[in-house]
Amino acid sequence: MKLMKTEDAVGQVLCHDITQIIRGVTKDAVFRKGHVIRPEDIPVLLSVGKDNIYVWEKDETRLHEDEAVDILRQICQGEGMSASAPKEGKIELTAQYDGLFLVDVEGLRRVNSLGEMMIATRPSGLPVKQGDKLCGTRIIPLVIEKEKMERARKTAGNKPLLKLLPLRPQKYGLVTTGNEVFYGRIQDTFTPVIQEKLEEYGCTMAAHVVLDDNQEKITAAIQQMLDAGCEMVLCTGGMSVDPDDRTPAAIRAAGVDIVSYGAPVLPGAMFLMAYTQDGRPVCGLPGCVMYARRTIFDLVLPRLLADVPVTAEWLAGLGHGGLCLNCPECHFPNCGFGKGV
Repeated sequence: MKLMKTEDAVGQVLCHDITQIIRGVTKDAVFRKGHVIRPEDIPVLLSVGKDNIYVWEKDETRLHEDEAVDILRQICQGEGMSASAPKEGKIELTAQYDGLFLVDVEGLRRVNSLGEMMIATRPSGLPVKQGDKLCGTRIIPLVIEKEKMERARKTAGNKPLLKLLPLRPQKYGLVTTGNEVFYGRIQDTFTPVIQEKLEEYGCTMAAHVVLDDNQEKITAAIQQMLDAGCEMVLCTGGMSVDPDDRTPAAIRAAGVDIVSYGAPVLPGAMFLMAYTQDGRPVCGLPGCVMYARRTIFDLVLPRLLADVPVTAEWLAGLGHGGLCLNCPECHFPNCGFGKGV
């Protein structure tokens, strides 16, 4: 801090709030800590009895918090994000459209480890809505060394730490399997669930068949849907290891590359992920998707619609945070489910 005559303080940074008291009208801060003093502020400061004030002396080696936090904004901000105006060393980013939010978690950790600055984000890998807050940034002191902010730039790397990928509505095919449904022994309650989930993202069901537990028929249906131009094929039912459950073998026989049969997520352990040679997803959905409010499918689907590959490594990482607690009132994605990575 430095004590200065008020008339000489233009361009300096206030170290504390300046309170104005007008009897019967106001008693509040007329200037906040961190405010950069402008020429027009001098008469106001004098009118509240401040002939001398304490300031942070600004020089060529340091930045005011509002200047420095804009560098944090640049480090973070990717396409599709709006930034608030700098205020008291803070800037927030919000989503301009619905999308899949991704964070460079290790880059974020490196920048936050520098000290005197912080970036706090919502969890990576989950869908967000237009207008959702994505992150908040702040510079801790009122002024910070320029060199430290340049170090933050280099630490973060050449790409923004945050991404917002738009979700692309797709035409999908649905293969409903099971003797019990095919022969009318029970009602098909799986298909309406899938339709509802996909309609939420603007997707269209381009083809649908109900088949018995016949491996050859299921394989043929998958291939026909792909040949007809479906961008994604979903198979429901028959995903366990019971002798009558033929869907996993049928998907394998369709000429796809299997990423994983099984995922460390509950509900959703028997999930199967595969891709065609040209990159179209083919999924086997376990029965839990039909009756559980949130499952592995809710974690995978946004990635499929954002054209982000679902890899075996990513699926394996879902084990940390992959346990749904089946809360009486579901708040997903504002909960811990799927947030371990």
